[in-house]
Amino acid sequence: MEPAAQPEADVRAAAVSRAIFDAFEDYHARFADITRRAKRRFEAADWNAARMDAVERIGLYDLCVAECRLRVESMLLEHAHDHALWERVRQHFAGRVAGLIDRELYKTFYNTLSRRFFQTRGVDAAIEFIAMDVEPTDAITHPVARHTYAVSPERPTDAFVRVLGDYRFDVPYAHLTRCAAAIAVRLLDDLTHWGEHPVRQVELLDTVFYRERRAYLIGRVFGEHRFSPCVIALVNDGGRLRAEAVLTARADVAHLFGTSRSYFHADLATVGDAVVFLRSILPNKPIDEIYTVLGRAKQGKTERFRTFFRHFAQHPDEQLVHADGTPGMVMAVFTLPSYPLVFKLIRDRFAKDNKPMTREDVEGKYALVFNLDRIGRLLDAQPYRHLRFPRGRFSPALLEELRATCAQGISEDGEDVVLHLCYVQRRLRPLNLYLREQAPEAARRAALDYGQAIKDLARNNIFPGDMLLKNFGVSRHGRVVFYDYDELCLVSECEFRDWPKAASYEEQMAPEPWFHVGPHDVFPERFAQFMGLPAAQIEAVRGVHGQLFDPQWWRDLQARLRAGDYPDTPPYPDGLRLA
Repeated sequence: MEPAAQPEADVRAAAVSRAIFDAFEDYHARFADITRRAKRRFEAADWNAARMDAVERIGLYDLCVAECRLRVESMLLEHAHDHALWERVRQHFAGRVAGLIDRELYKTFYNTLSRRFFQTRGVDAAIEFIAMDVEPTDAITHPVARHTYAVSPERPTDAFVRVLGDYRFDVPYAHLTRCAAAIAVRLLDDLTHWGEHPVRQVELLDTVFYRERRAYLIGRVFGEHRFSPCVIALVNDGGRLRAEAVLTARADVAHLFGTSRSYFHADLATVGDAVVFLRSILPNKPIDEIYTVLGRAKQGKTERFRTFFRHFAQHPDEQLVHADGTPGMVMAVFTLPSYPLVFKLIRDRFAKDNKPMTREDVEGKYALVFNLDRIGRLLDAQPYRHLRFPRGRFSPALLEELRATCAQGISEDGEDVVLHLCYVQRRLRPLNLYLREQAPEAARRAALDYGQAIKDLARNNIFPGDMLLKNFGVSRHGRVVFYDYDELCLVSECEFRDWPKAASYEEQMAPEPWFHVGPHDVFPERFAQFMGLPAAQIEAVRGVHGQLFDPQWWRDLQARLRAGDYPDTPPYPDGLRLA
């Protein structure tokens, strides 16, 4: 007796699930192709091409989803929005990805596609993958590919000669043995407190991590009873390689993998096993941030959503409230006090009479940030659409403000409030509050780092626009970071002008400029009055970062940037550099 023919709907669902699976595989392959260019860019010191690659890779996900959507629409025709059929597609897809290390990445791709098909608001559990209580790495036991090196107490340099010899580049080392010796000395110095013969073994991922102008060997260093991170930073110095720094402190490595940095280019065959390894050296780093900094921003968004809402459900009596700090003219910002995230909603109207701005302008500024080298000074801001919160979880004051000032960006559905578009960032302490709370010396250090932040941003063609302290925050590692992007622009777009000399007493005393000011005009000599720093801190900033107040410094920098000559901005302090 012949087996019954498979129902037509099931055949169709299986074919669609295969098409979506193949589309993700195609995305993964194209992602890898771009990522692999990083080695060539590093060897050729072609930093402009590296920046273009980073932008191309960021846009790839949405491109591949759009291509897949067209393909599936052509396959399904009039059945494209058949909900029952998509339930079958989901079942087939689940079976197809079961057992894969990176199955959660496949599921996130599927969810993105299905949500765009149905314009889903909230969650549709029948056709989406919902796993609020499951972390994607929990079941991963597969060890990520790595090299292991025994370190001899008598000849520690030998181990690092082998290390540098195993990671091959088409550029020679300026002096391989000297680099190896410098690495060995730094590790032994850093870990002296572990006792006699502190360094017994080094374990490094096979994959080299690239970002901006550096290549990183990422791993762990073991003593007899403990281990710590081990990150070796390599630079291409005029066509010769050298080891520039070794990082062993978790705080320094966490900063390297921080949310204010651009994404690494690391050619990983699978991602989940690498995430498991990285969590072993960064146990306090949220899993979403690790996925994101590896360039898997969509998976990072999924994990951020998962972990936040799990926490949110576990604290049913806690309300969403206004975030600390000066209320913004463009954004309403709120938080859950027990969780280190803020949610930012665009207001209906902006109190910026001098600079007309639209909602689309603001969205464009936040989109721009994704395509910039953030060099540790721009906080990642992930957009979420149609987030849903129970109305009762908002404090009355917050809900009243959102209804009054963000009515275009929210709606109320039954007992829920739906946020049409919000930006989610890690919560930092606003710099204006931080400076008031700190002792004088700590406040001075933060003020100087604020000046350094403006300088670092400028050297990467980023002008904050609004330099008020409230637009900057301080990370848990004490680093000043810019996070308010509604006036951000490129340095190359600005017109840096000298402040004209007054021709009369009346001009000198006039409350407004007596001369024409264009929309892109910037007057560095007047920055001090817009910073909001006390006099002593302003003088400290002038003393260390006096270039910021010099229009010619900005014009000279513009000329360099327009020529494609971006100054280097190391991701660690000079004290971590090797001798």
